[in-house]
Order: sequence, then structure tokens, then C-alpha cells
Amino acid sequence: MKNQSAAIVFALSLLLPDYAAAAETSRRGEWEKTVAAAEKEGQLVIYLGGAASQTKIEEAFQSAYPKIKVTAVAGRGSQFGPKIIAERRAGKYLVDLFIGGMGTAQATLHPANVLAPIQPLLLLPEVLDQSKWWRGKHRYADAEGKYIFVFVGSANVVELRYNTNLVSPKEFTSFWDLLNPKWKGKIVATDPRMNGMDTPVLFFYYHPKLGPEFMRRLYGEMDVTIARDYRQPIDWLAAGKFAVCIPCNSRETEKAIKQGLPLGETLELKEGGTLSAGGGTISFIDKAPHPNAAKLFVNWLLSREGQIEFQKRDGSDSFRIDIPKQNVSRENRRIEGADYFEGDDPRFSDRRPADKLLNEIFVKTGK
Repeated sequence: MKNQSAAIVFALSLLLPDYAAAAETSRRGEWEKTVAAAEKEGQLVIYLGGAASQTKIEEAFQSAYPKIKVTAVAGRGSQFGPKIIAERRAGKYLVDLFIGGMGTAQATLHPANVLAPIQPLLLLPEVLDQSKWWRGKHRYADAEGKYIFVFVGSANVVELRYNTNLVSPKEFTSFWDLLNPKWKGKIVATDPRMNGMDTPVLFFYYHPKLGPEFMRRLYGEMDVTIARDYRQPIDWLAAGKFAVCIPCNSRETEKAIKQGLPLGETLELKEGGTLSAGGGTISFIDKAPHPNAAKLFVNWLLSREGQIEFQKRDGSDSFRIDIPKQNVSRENRRIEGADYFEGDDPRFSDRRPADKLLNEIFVKTGK
């Protein structure tokens, strides 16, 4: 029996290379058919929303596949959801793909049932190989994991700003270090209840290693001074009235640093930050007029070549990990080993419970 099993295993081992070669030949043949069919269609229509509208990524694809005329309509993402739905109600199926932030696809296109699954379009082995993607998986912004492919995961860090005459950055490796008694009464913060403070509020509240307990202790126990504008905390910090500011407006901080004021910032805390898709999601529109050209574009965009181009043009950090990162801007680059959580996950997008907690804290502290 053992000899028979060994013989079967040996025979299969001889056949495996043939199966692999046959599969590779089949994939190559399907790819060639897709290219030919896309070139026969000769057209592709893409709506580019938000940050993606500035990349002109269609130009790079057009250069790679000159037989396909690309019509790229750029604009605000929020405009495209109603536009696509109105077109379809009028019986017009004009667009193949939407690229942009997840908001439009998630809140408008997906609920209106105008998206088709992305996964059946994926064909290239380098795209299908999930080991080439961050933490070994493809990411989708929809609950079903089928319709809104997320290819960008830029770091969105809550920076800790400090007065360089009063603080050494080595004193902070974690946000929990802010609770050291030595900093009590020496922290200033832009009011987290203000509009524009979504990133720090959602980060603190939903991060599994921070959460409501961290917020209660930071804002409730550390005698944090709250400023209700963006500039005031920076002025106080630069003057040495306070040692640390969190959260503080990044633009105002950059202006002050350029003026030579004694300010620094720490980005590399072990809790990391949130990951944001920015303009880096792609959705396939149901009943697309040029399905083969759309399939070709999706595979090209998610390939090494396409992701290098998008990353270079956008400054974002692709979820592909097998491409160089020198074109990723410093503030967008993921830090190896940091404990990021994915801010585009709909489970982490509701500010209301965090605002309720903040109001409770500030009522108790009289702020």
C-alpha cells in the first residue's frame, strides 16, 4: 500500500509542471484575447473623482495601449454618483470605471446597484498574487468585499507637535506617553469637537490600542487647554506656554517651522495611524459599454507598472509592496511595523459616539 501511494505521489509530481505550464498558457491566451477585444472596442470611459482627478493616470495607460482612446472625465467625486444614476435612468450607459475616493462609490453607487464585481476582471498573475499586497490580501471598501477595490493605503498620522526647547522627541514612543504626570497642564489642543478634526477623533476613539479610555484620561485627567481656532495653539506652543500640542493643525505648524520657530513633530509612534485610500479606489460600472477595455485597464492599473505610475503621480502609498516607495510623500508613507487601523472601514467612520464621549468629558471638566 505504501509503495502504491508513493508511486501515485511520484506520478503526480511529474505531472505538476505540465499542469502549471498549461495554466500559464491558458492565462496568457486569455490575456491576449482581452487585449485584442479591448483594442477592437477601441474606447474606454473613466470618471475620475477627487484626488484621483489630478493624476492623469489615463495618459500613462494611453501610452501603453495607444489603440484604445481613453475619455477621462475629471471632477469632484460627489458629482459623479448622481451623474451616473441620472444617465442610467435615461437609458444611457456611458461610463466603464469610476476611480476616486471610497465615499462616492460606497454611499451612492453601491446602494444604487450600479456596480459590478471587480474580482472576475482580475487576470494577471502579479495582480492575483495577494502576497504582493500589504499584509497579504486585497482590500475592498464594501461589506461584501466585491465591488470597491482599494489599491491605496496612505498613512494618515495624528502628529504630536512639541516645543523643541522643552521636549525631546525621544520622550514619546506611544500616545500613552502623553499621560505621564510631567505633562499635566502642559498640553494644548485644537478643540477636537470642531469641524476638520475627524482624523484625530476617529483615530483616538476607534484604535484598538487607544479607544475611549485613552480619550477619557487625556482630555479628562491631563488638564488639557482647549483652543477653538487653528493658529492659537501653535502660537502658545512656540512661545513655550505649553510643551505639547495634540491635535494641532498641520498647515499652521508648517508655517511656524518655516519661520524658524522652535517647533518639532513626531510621526513615528507605535500606534501608527489610520490608513486612507484617498483617491485610490476603483469600481467597475454594471453594463459598461467597453467591458474588455475596462478589464484591461483594471489589470494594468493594479499591476506593478500601473501602481508605480499612480503612486508617482499622486504621492500616495500603494498597497502593493513590491514597488519602490521613493515617490511617496513623507506624510503618506506607511511605517514598517506600525499598528495602523484602516480608516476607510465603514465601522470606523461614525463620529457620533466619539463626539458624545467628548461632550461628556468636557462637561465634567468645564471646557
